[in-house]
Amino acid sequence: MQVTTKAIVLTSLKYGDTSLIVKVFTESDGLKSYLLRGILATRKGKVKKALFQPLTQLELVANHRNKGSLEHIKEAKVHHHYQTLHTNFVKNALAMFLAEMLGNSVHEEEANLELYDFLEASLQWLDLHKEIANFHLYFLLILTKYLGFYPDTNNIKAPYFDLQEGEFISTSSLNPILSGENLLFFKSFLGINFDAINTVKMKKSHRQELLQSLVLYYELHLQGFRKPKSLAVLNEVFS
Repeated sequence: MQVTTKAIVLTSLKYGDTSLIVKVFTESDGLKSYLLRGILATRKGKVKKALFQPLTQLELVANHRNKGSLEHIKEAKVHHHYQTLHTNFVKNALAMFLAEMLGNSVHEEEANLELYDFLEASLQWLDLHKEIANFHLYFLLILTKYLGFYPDTNNIKAPYFDLQEGEFISTSSLNPILSGENLLFFKSFLGINFDAINTVKMKKSHRQELLQSLVLYYELHLQGFRKPKSLAVLNEVFS
């Protein structure tokens, strides 16, 4: 079946000498993987390799057989042109990290319009704003809403957050927990929006600690989740 859909690039992997396998999150069908034969060997054709940078927002014309195999893209073009995301050094590092996190986290092979709209809007926000040091922390926290393990805030005044159970608790447990300053920063991101993220004032060390805790939160709640290799690069950028 031929479909025309918006899509966000997650990963791109070289296949053989001349081809790519790309994983994208589509508006029409959720997660899809495509084999782009010979794309590295020619500049001709309607599908260019430069389109498949992490988190690029595309419009695709593709054939979907929906049989669990690699699909085929007939045409591709940029749907939303970023101004800074791929040219700003810090934002580009963020894009690589978030694309890897999404590639390890999102597995739905069916449409999820709410998730797609969140990704589209938040990435456009990142592209247009300068105060983005806390962006990835807030993004990862809100993403858990769409992945099914957003923190239970019923007992939000409690002094601990149990990462395994995803809830605030009154007494410490043997599970990994957030407490102290880390917990205060974590709570600060709950209930705000992107425009308020720079009101959360954090030292670089606190930002790295909270990011490590959020990645662990994903590991604990997503089966088969792999810690992103680009995490070390991102920490270096923000150090």
